[in-house]
Amino acid sequence: MIFDRVAILDWSAAKGPKRGKDSIWVATATPIGCIAQNLPTRATAEAALVTLITDSLAQNHRLLLGADFAFGAPAGFVARLTGQAAALSWWHWLAQHITDTAENLSNYRQIAAQMNSVFPGDGPFWGNNERMPTPGLPRLKPALPPGLTPHRATDLAARGPGSSPKPVWQLAGAGAVGAQVLTGLPVLHRMQQRFAGQLSVWPFEPPTTPVVLAEVYPSLLANAVRRHTSTTGMVTDEAQVRVLATALHRLGPADMSRLFTLPHPTPDEGWMPEEGWILGAGHAALLQAALC
Repeated sequence: MIFDRVAILDWSAAKGPKRGKDSIWVATATPIGCIAQNLPTRATAEAALVTLITDSLAQNHRLLLGADFAFGAPAGFVARLTGQAAALSWWHWLAQHITDTAENLSNYRQIAAQMNSVFPGDGPFWGNNERMPTPGLPRLKPALPPGLTPHRATDLAARGPGSSPKPVWQLAGAGAVGAQVLTGLPVLHRMQQRFAGQLSVWPFEPPTTPVVLAEVYPSLLANAVRRHTSTTGMVTDEAQVRVLATALHRLGPADMSRLFTLPHPTPDEGWMPEEGWILGAGHAALLQAALC
């Protein structure tokens, strides 16, 4: 398995346009090097991704597009919400409910509260850094509803030095990723629909199309990112996407195939259809070696 281009997306749920630290970055690695874009809003980022995919298809260049946020949730959640034990049904559900303006104003907190209402108790989603409360969205972590776990199996597999994925349930606070998930998945759903037949979502679909979309976790290369920021002075977000895009692009076909080899269960069994898998989870050493 080989890709002509590898693009890595670092997402942001920021309120209002933003550049620099904690904003949206996309790095694209090709045989001639790696370039990065800093995009101020989710709308401009979506347009840039459409351009990237369209150009890759026109050039007949195979593209791996990695997004740094969860593609699924711990098993049991999606089935309860949508009636289908399939993460892609959650993508569709979110695309129908999440709104986002050209100025980066989203209703994701209200939609998190709506999802909470499907479950007993106060959760699973929590965290609000806005002054005004959102009814149905606790500021502090509540007890999880029965049957749900804090982490997906892949979150646990991706743990290591400098690498500890946060639960998708947390929307605010240090390291929180839930807001990125809720604002990012609708964008990916639109990509999936727009480029149907030419884009696949791994691991839920076979990675045999010209464009493959996969969940990534740049903190698998935390040490390499730290070295890169210390020598270049760039913000961590930019360093993360550049380093991971470069590492993945340097992998040979055999090593890339290892990353796409899933543990048991398969995509059609057990928790995998709801939870997904991080590309590279359990293979941090392989990615590190690609940078040497």
